[in-house]
Amino acid sequence: MLWPGTLIGAGAGFFIASIPGAMLGALLGQALDRRLQLHSWAQLRERLGGRPALRNDELLFVLLGRLAKSGGRVVDKHIEQARQEMRQLDMNPAAQQRAIAAFNRGKSGHDSLRGYLLRLRAQPAAAEGVLRACWRMIVADGRVDPKERTLIFQWGRWLGWPPQQVQLLGADYEPQKKTPATRGGTYQQALALLGVTASTDPEHIKRAYRRLLSRHHPDKVAGAGATPAQVREATDKTRELHHAYALIREYRGFR
Repeated sequence: MLWPGTLIGAGAGFFIASIPGAMLGALLGQALDRRLQLHSWAQLRERLGGRPALRNDELLFVLLGRLAKSGGRVVDKHIEQARQEMRQLDMNPAAQQRAIAAFNRGKSGHDSLRGYLLRLRAQPAAAEGVLRACWRMIVADGRVDPKERTLIFQWGRWLGWPPQQVQLLGADYEPQKKTPATRGGTYQQALALLGVTASTDPEHIKRAYRRLLSRHHPDKVAGAGATPAQVREATDKTRELHHAYALIREYRGFR
């Protein structure tokens, strides 16, 4: 990650007092970076231009505002979706006013968002929540604009999400993908089928899958004297487990 204040401080210090000056200048510059939350040259230009740093709750609504405007025009459904996100976050009146201001700020498209999203990588649950809210805004008007798709894939990369994972996340929201492509269903349905959550580690997911597979395998059911109908049901259940596990593996990127 680029720290502009640190680089400027180190350069100025070296010019004034060689290596000792560079070390002191870098320390002072680093303190400035942390205080002003500077992660890029673009953010430094914003601060010099008087634009304040974004809080986490403001960042979300700046993203939503940019998505809403990216198609060319903000419509009533975009505004209603932003209000829905405020209700979902149970925002008080003061927080709602900040969110409205951030949404309008996002429409301008002037903020450099890369540094904020890179910093959010360290909070996987928050990162996923941001991407889900972005998908909800994208589909609010019933369609997915190519510009919106480009933005969310770019933001996903900065958050540490490969494009295929961002796409899979969007499958829960995109209108044309409401019907699952497999009996395993969507990612959330796959998690529920295996009895795990989005934060469960891969080894626990594997154990849950094997345990359920052993319990419902048609050979085991048939060996226990089940009827043909029960064996068919067990076969269908096993197929669903296979699909769900494959979907989760692809989404999470483990083998």
